Amino acid sequence: MGLITPFLFGFLVAFIGSITPSMLNMSALKISIQKDVKSAKRYVFGVSLVVLLQAYIAVFLSQYVIENPSILELIEQFGIGIFLLLSFYFYKESKKEKAIIQIPKTKQTNAVLFGMTLSALNMFAIPFFCGVVAFLEFVHLFSFALYPVLLFCFGAGLGTFGILFLYVKYAQKIQQKTGKFTQDINLFLSILTALVAIISLIKQGYQSI
Repeated sequence: MGLITPFLFGFLVAFIGSITPSMLNMSALKISIQKDVKSAKRYVFGVSLVVLLQAYIAVFLSQYVIENPSILELIEQFGIGIFLLLSFYFYKESKKEKAIIQIPKTKQTNAVLFGMTLSALNMFAIPFFCGVVAFLEFVHLFSFALYPVLLFCFGAGLGTFGILFLYVKYAQKIQQKTGKFTQDINLFLSILTALVAIISLIKQGYQSI
């Protein structure tokens, strides 16, 4: 197995996994439209840094998942609580917006910190990467040696950056095609995060039966 393989797996998994609307890419879209592209790019950079770290934690945990599956269950339970809180937050924000509100420009470093914070709150990233790594190792397509691990994590961070960057780059076109959608983006995020929490609760309910 060449060194390029873990990088490609990390990149593709993160890129494809972030294509569908989520809290992170919708926030990138919102910042690009309501603030500016530079702030959005810095937000994306912050998100990607944390994803890189989350991927590394997932690789570390995946070695113990088979023997201790309760680790992932604990992370998922914590993530459900976070997403319920975020759903309530975005719902409150949606009530304040009748149309797109121009948000005052803040220091660019704040966008990086916001991206890192929001990405860190996405506790489902670790179980996601953990499951991917465990599967790849099971089919002998992953090694826990230092360089493959680092390349997988770097690929995951870069894949996340790539898809979020596309959301930022084409934000205006997305807005034109979706019309009023971006005006109600906080409500959309509220519904989305609530659905993630509900689906996760149902999933855990079935697993406990």
